[in-house]
Amino acid sequence: MAVIDMLVTSGNGPVECRIALMALVGIIEKEAVRLGCTFEASFGHRPDRHGAKSAVLSLEGRNAEALAQDYCGTIKFVFKSPVRAGHKRQNWFVGVQVVDLSDAVAVSIAPSDVRFETLRAGGPGGQHQNTTDSAVRAIHLPTGIVVTARNERSQHRNKAIALRRLEAMLGVLAEREVEMSKTQMFVANKALERGNEVKVFHL
Repeated sequence: MAVIDMLVTSGNGPVECRIALMALVGIIEKEAVRLGCTFEASFGHRPDRHGAKSAVLSLEGRNAEALAQDYCGTIKFVFKSPVRAGHKRQNWFVGVQVVDLSDAVAVSIAPSDVRFETLRAGGPGGQHQNTTDSAVRAIHLPTGIVVTARNERSQHRNKAIALRRLEAMLGVLAEREVEMSKTQMFVANKALERGNEVKVFHL
């Protein structure tokens, strides 16, 4: 079963958009659990206490593709700024798109920059549990980005997959974050003025 990867980004939006992004990650995670999908969130470079500017959400399961497509586009959040008292703006935007990490330009990673951890593997929704510690988590120490590979029965193969996904993810986050902040998020914000958001959440 293929993994569906979603890039979620606040583009060049202010800190409130990062708060919205983190809220959206939680919403999608709850929906994934409800639909019996596995869910992994890998956050972009150097998140602060308000959250990350971008994240890659990896979904796997029978309903993963439909779930991802349901959120693709621009998501609007409506809430008063918790960090700027009296700020009049209450609408904050987050962009979502499906990305193919297999087509990404991988970033070369020094072996000393990655820490591997093993964990017990399990299928979507807790099914097909594997009693061996074959799943592998790869942690990129400079950025804190974490990738988990659990599909193979071999720990060695999962380690190789995790490293490849980490390299691809670093490339996607660096490339798409700049691309979306300069172009797509600008277009999305203009479209939102005409009421074209795909979802609206009130916090």
